[in-house]
Amino acid sequence: RCAPARDSHGPPRQGHGSSRAASLHWTGERAVSVLLLGLLPAAYLCPGPAVDYSLAAALTLHGHWGLGQVITDYVHGDVPIKVANVGLYILSGLTFAGLCHFNYHDVGICKAVAMLWSL
Repeated sequence: RCAPARDSHGPPRQGHGSSRAASLHWTGERAVSVLLLGLLPAAYLCPGPAVDYSLAAALTLHGHWGLGQVITDYVHGDVPIKVANVGLYILSGLTFAGLCHFNYHDVGICKAVAMLWSL
């Protein structure tokens, strides 16, 4: 028998419920990707705090899910997977906190990218 399917953020699941959860996760990933496609022009056309914080959240979530798939593909064994997932959550939390700190205490993501392009 084949091993049950497992997403990168939980234990192996069996039955029909896992296909629904996987479908919802896939839909969420695509929604964030489409949201990022809209946020990038918005960051250029109307930069501001709303776009900065939306970018911070969407970029962090997009990166978190992407690195989660890397863990799923390349990390094997129960303990290494748990350690990698804990590290991923810490990294994602620090990334989001750092971007929010940058948005609040500095120029923000949109303005920073515009400043880099003006060099």
